[in-house]
Amino acid sequence: MHLSTRIRAALTGPLPGLDAQLRLAPAPRTGWDPHHTPAGLRHAAGLVLLYPVDAEPHVLLTVRGGSLRHHTGQVSLPGGAVDDGESVEAAAVREAEEEVGVDRRAVEVAGRLTPLHIPVSGFLLHPVVGVVGERPNFKAAEWEVARLLEVRLEEFTHPEVVRRETRLLRRGGEMQEVEVPYFDLHGEKVWGATAMVLAEFLAIAERVGLVRHR
Repeated sequence: MHLSTRIRAALTGPLPGLDAQLRLAPAPRTGWDPHHTPAGLRHAAGLVLLYPVDAEPHVLLTVRGGSLRHHTGQVSLPGGAVDDGESVEAAAVREAEEEVGVDRRAVEVAGRLTPLHIPVSGFLLHPVVGVVGERPNFKAAEWEVARLLEVRLEEFTHPEVVRRETRLLRRGGEMQEVEVPYFDLHGEKVWGATAMVLAEFLAIAERVGLVRHR
């Protein structure tokens, strides 16, 4: 079965949602009530971009450039703010084109995942799943993207990939001890909202056999 067909089939059922997101959520996640989304948040879109390399499904992640205002140096999905009058899907593929050079016309949108409130930046992130039929010729926008990570979905199933550490993070003007789960991938720590989105996507991918936990 074609990759996009399998993903669409997985997205037709109920989303794993909060249960899956919480597996990779920092604790405590100050300013975030998992059962309540505040009013007045700005909308952002992120693209979970899937593509084959040697018949193996991959997902693209980016390391954010040092000149960006929020989440500098962190691993994220291609994405950004939704413009006025723009759909979430259109914003996700536009941002991917601008950040990593993916031709938006080549992206087949398979569906959305569960929106996620990001307290530190005041955004409501809408993850969009998109598929391209072959590996794109990526070209990173240097001021936005410091590094591209091309990750085989199978890598997420390795037991040693999911780790935890305790960090001191600034929360509400004070330093707070936080337990942070993360994916250890390609020399980078994938944590926070990106890890939470990926946790839900992986639960969906498991439904159709794209990944199998070891």
